[in-house]
Amino acid sequence: MSFKMGSSSSKSTMKKSGSSKNNSTTTTTNKFSVLVVDDDLVIQRIHKVFLNRFGFETQVVGNGKEAVDLYRSGASFHLVLMDMEMPIMDGPKATRELRGMGVNSMIVGMTSRDRDSEKQAFMGAGLDDCYMKPLTADTITSLLQQLNIKYH
Repeated sequence: MSFKMGSSSSKSTMKKSGSSKNNSTTTTTNKFSVLVVDDDLVIQRIHKVFLNRFGFETQVVGNGKEAVDLYRSGASFHLVLMDMEMPIMDGPKATRELRGMGVNSMIVGMTSRDRDSEKQAFMGAGLDDCYMKPLTADTITSLLQQLNIKYH
């Protein structure tokens, strides 16, 4: 399911993460690094385990400020999975700050919200894409394909 976000750009869609019909995992020969930014410990664990099964090198932080601080300290990731609502610094603010710092990593929003206006505001902060959480195997496979195109 796709939600149009007022622009014809492909960056302006909100995709709903559906269930996977194929539970097999795939791995990559070139490991991509992923930063999971979420304050929910259960979601952190689910996404870390799932991403590791797909061959991603995964690091987890609990809010947007920690993500921004990591980048300021010189860390870099191919993909940032950014939750929308978090304490200290939320996803939209962290995304704007990262983009303002010149971060070119793929930043993908994750939200449990269904309101189009909230999703549109989150996309407007500089996301490359946005999905409902938790992510599914199909969603991770799609992200892996996008990363292969961007970095190879």
